[in-house]
Amino acid sequence: MSYAKVHSAQAFLLKPYIVDVEADLSRGLNSFSIVGLGDKAVDEAKDRISAAVKNSGFESPKSKNHKVIISLAPAEVKKEGSGLDVAIALSYLLANGDILFDSKGKIFLGELSLDGSLRSVRGALAFVRKAKAMGFKEVYLPKQNAPEAALVDNIFVYGAETLREIINHISHDADLNQKIKPEKRKNIQTLQNISFDLSDIKGQEAAKRALEIAAAGGHNIALYGPPGTGKTMLAKALPGILPPLSFDDILEVTEIHSMTGSLDNTLVAERPFRSPHHTASHVAIIGGGSNPKPGEVTLAHKGVLFLDEFPEFENKAIEALREPLEEGVVSISRARGSVKFPAHFILVAAMNPCPCGNFGIKGKICSCSPLQIERYKRKISGPIIDRIDIWTEVSRVNHSKLTEKAERSESVPARERIKRARDIQEKRFEKFKRKIKTNSEMSARDITLVLNISDEVKEILNKSAKTLDLSARSYHKIIKLARTIADLDSSLEILPAHILEAISYRPKQRQY
Repeated sequence: MSYAKVHSAQAFLLKPYIVDVEADLSRGLNSFSIVGLGDKAVDEAKDRISAAVKNSGFESPKSKNHKVIISLAPAEVKKEGSGLDVAIALSYLLANGDILFDSKGKIFLGELSLDGSLRSVRGALAFVRKAKAMGFKEVYLPKQNAPEAALVDNIFVYGAETLREIINHISHDADLNQKIKPEKRKNIQTLQNISFDLSDIKGQEAAKRALEIAAAGGHNIALYGPPGTGKTMLAKALPGILPPLSFDDILEVTEIHSMTGSLDNTLVAERPFRSPHHTASHVAIIGGGSNPKPGEVTLAHKGVLFLDEFPEFENKAIEALREPLEEGVVSISRARGSVKFPAHFILVAAMNPCPCGNFGIKGKICSCSPLQIERYKRKISGPIIDRIDIWTEVSRVNHSKLTEKAERSESVPARERIKRARDIQEKRFEKFKRKIKTNSEMSARDITLVLNISDEVKEILNKSAKTLDLSARSYHKIIKLARTIADLDSSLEILPAHILEAISYRPKQRQY
């Protein structure tokens, strides 16, 4: 045989696709070329594969007098990285007649070392899910990636340590005792790591209440107040009171982290918590670049994005949060294509009253000029203010409370209340056949369709809206927030007390 085709997978703008790896051998001067718009890593595969094939017990493609052409299709899509090495090596060996196997229904992934061993690749979970959707039955990949890939049902996943192991398994004349066994899926345990219990935060009952409401309805929250009052601890306590991820959410989040190379363990079983420094660039926060890649907002998908010193972030990054806060996605357009990265998270923004943090604090001297204070406040524009549902002050705590011993956990009962409120929301939206899960996701149409608001509540809301000069977005935010507060109280209707509490979380005259 002088021609062979096997299959592999690649990712383009965070989306996986199948790559057909074709090999053609012909007489002529010795040459080894790879076509199909590969990057430098793909081009260097020629040397890696030659050494790996030789050290696996076969003759190197560079030692024979023949012309080797490897084609990677589709040719118009750029191929990046070293994950195609195994497929290229097998296509050559199959075309050269060194091995014999049926490549139909099989996907091969992995980077090759010079000795023929396999190195792990990014995006294994996404590639296996794509392979299953395309009708493939077997996937061969590095052993390090096998537990992650085995999360996908109804497809055989084989983890190998060397190229020789794969050949021994798929080759028709291989010894049965040398075959590798399919990876078994491990039981998934959703994790809820309470690194900061609410009881560890002394005082701040109002802020804890606001945090619970934010968790129950998926609302964005801003914490403002002087330094050292517990804003960071409150933010870190939020993931511990959120409901656990569902299995589908675990797969989705794990796939994102696998594709971006930030997967530390086999899977992401707890909600992400991302806390970029305020010096992080716009691209690092939102995503993008000449070759678009996801940023922190995407890595925080289904979890929490904590932006400490919120006004200190570059203005471009702050304003770019408008779309993910409203739509749950980030749209990035470049000459080579457009992509939408998922970015459905709860934003926790923390800020001081002024650059030095002492403005309005009794016993402290503020070193900021009036112009500096005003400029600091103006960094947060009106559209961003509107998109943050809850604004709550975190004031200084009486020193006598700091040494009080917590008698019990506050996070566990809070989590139970939040889970109950979310169950109420999910059932409500299922009843109306809406594909949303939390109150914060409701559109203006959903509010009129799903919610029944009494005339008394409407009157209170309309009067407050006129007094506070609320925008239409803020008006709807208050209704959604009031519905969440009612759900925490297991109330069928939004009562006046619920709407008044929701109104209290709107900022007044840029007090932050």
